[in-house]
Amino acid sequence: MYDIKKLDDYLKKLFEEKQYPSLTVCIRGPEGVIFEKGYGYCDSAKTKPAGIDTVYGIASMSKSMTALACAILETEGKLSFSDPVIKYFPQFSIPGTPKESVTLRHLAMHTAGIPPIPPLEWSIVMNTPGRDMEASRKLRESAPNKMDTIENIIDYIADSGEYEPLGAPGECMSYSNDTYAILSYVVDRAAGIPLEEFLSERIFKPLGMTRTVLDLDGKEATALANGDIADLFDLDDDGNLYSDQIWSVLPPYRGCACVKSTAKDVTKYYQMLSQYRKFEGKQIIDPRAVEILIGREFPETRYPFYCFGLNKRTMNGKVICEHSGGLHGVSTHGGLIMGGYSMAALCNQGDVSAEPFTWACYNLILGLPLEKSHAFAIPSGKKFSMPEAVVGTYISREAVPSYCIVTSDKDGNLFANYYDEDLVLHHCEETLFSARTADNPDEQRTTMRFLIRNGKAWGVRCYTRVFQRIN
Repeated sequence: MYDIKKLDDYLKKLFEEKQYPSLTVCIRGPEGVIFEKGYGYCDSAKTKPAGIDTVYGIASMSKSMTALACAILETEGKLSFSDPVIKYFPQFSIPGTPKESVTLRHLAMHTAGIPPIPPLEWSIVMNTPGRDMEASRKLRESAPNKMDTIENIIDYIADSGEYEPLGAPGECMSYSNDTYAILSYVVDRAAGIPLEEFLSERIFKPLGMTRTVLDLDGKEATALANGDIADLFDLDDDGNLYSDQIWSVLPPYRGCACVKSTAKDVTKYYQMLSQYRKFEGKQIIDPRAVEILIGREFPETRYPFYCFGLNKRTMNGKVICEHSGGLHGVSTHGGLIMGGYSMAALCNQGDVSAEPFTWACYNLILGLPLEKSHAFAIPSGKKFSMPEAVVGTYISREAVPSYCIVTSDKDGNLFANYYDEDLVLHHCEETLFSARTADNPDEQRTTMRFLIRNGKAWGVRCYTRVFQRIN
């Protein structure tokens, strides 16, 4: 039914073009594993070929597992996504926002009003031994403490005075690792056991995810991998690729980014969601938990909509739910097609994209050309009618402050300097733009959606994070 050789040839060619160290891919359907293969080597000496059982970090793909834990607890009456955060953390507050108005739903959907802030990056540099990059040194100098407890994060959100909220809860979506850090500890308190134990007993073990673990420093993952675990590759300050085995340690962000797994195991998890609870004929969880996670409450459009830990959109008439992940030595992407299909691509190089590999997997299942892109921002070829409204400087304070500087020429064409890279903004529709380099106009670097009020943009959502205008 599926041309597996054609897919393998395509993925191999794509992998060689990308020049990643290693990557593993798996696709499942109702009939079982459709495709699974590793490409490249997991170490710089090229002695460890990537295989279907190789353990990788999955970074932010962990978030939906934490959200699912909350959804399971809601079906059991132990929490509600409508609960105010102060029920679990009385000291929680966002400046200028009534304390009782921020709910677990807002945390799970990244709509609490918290912009990009630096606690996660501080937590990594203050708790991860053995790294000495220039950016890390700068972050250590600015860190107010070790950021190794959830109270440190909550105190920063409440009292730092170093950010302006993005409006009322529910008003604006901006991706926030900090909100999922809080949800991790909500699970602890509602379940009466640590999130690590809850995920193991209620999700990983029932699904047979025997090579999956939530751990902070990689020690448990290394033990269960029995040597088949990927080294971590990244670029040094001079732009040279290097490898190590130093996992990012970020204690309060456990359920946000710390699961280690295999492509084979991850597709078990996604397939169970795609079949609304079942895996290989066995009921794993209450189907109401899946409905809470990604169900009818959330719209089905061609634009990604962030549900609880997963982006939901339509593709060729089918509902897709997906997420990516990135940390030091980790770049991942995975998802599901409702009706029993799942796929995952795990790579051991940081700050690259695994999306094209899972897109090819989607295309195989949907009967589309393997090379078809699923970028949702399509240039219209038309100019934006109010360029003056978006020209300005916007800032993200997620780590060392980063800027998006938008300019225009006399003809109304728009440009942006984004993370020190010069981009051309192509208008798509409404206030959505596709940002691309002048040298490679076919490759999208990010999307930018400007948030305009009273004739002027107060922010720009660069993919999922809102940069706020500064004067």
